[in-house]
Amino acid sequence: MGTPKLHQPVKLFYGVLFSDIETLPCVKERLVAEHGEIDSESEIFDFNFTGYYQKEMGDSIKRIFYSFDELIEPEELSHIKLKSNDIELDYLCDDKRSVNLDPGYITPAKVILASAKDNIQRVYIMNGIYEEITLYYKNNTFNAFDWTFPDYRQSYIPFFNELRKVYVGQIELLKAERK
Repeated sequence: MGTPKLHQPVKLFYGVLFSDIETLPCVKERLVAEHGEIDSESEIFDFNFTGYYQKEMGDSIKRIFYSFDELIEPEELSHIKLKSNDIELDYLCDDKRSVNLDPGYITPAKVILASAKDNIQRVYIMNGIYEEITLYYKNNTFNAFDWTFPDYRQSYIPFFNELRKVYVGQIELLKAERK
């Protein structure tokens, strides 16, 4: 019989899709107000892997990632996803989103994304929100599954490898403080 154990805190991040660079500082400020100091920020990537968002956000979509210094409990992700949906509504332009917020978290073994959509690779957590293991860590790097979004398969892996190092350092520091 296994003994239940609490999961260690995880590292929250957001993937932010945007079509107007002038909106980005306001969105970043909102996320900081919600989650505290940003400790890692990716480069800005072109988002041209799917046409899914074009009708709503236009042809020149970009993505940036932010992670936060304060670690969270993994079960907080459903509430964070619901709040991110509310934030998106604040940036509607002519009833179309100008920003899409994709919260997730990282552990030493995986990258998890939150979604309001069910699919075969997603597990229901609560409040209409699902989790998906998007990347797994093996052979000193993150790797993709068959279902992993095309942009996560390659473009973002270096960012997540670096973010994992930051997170592992935070966990080691937490363990040392508890001794």
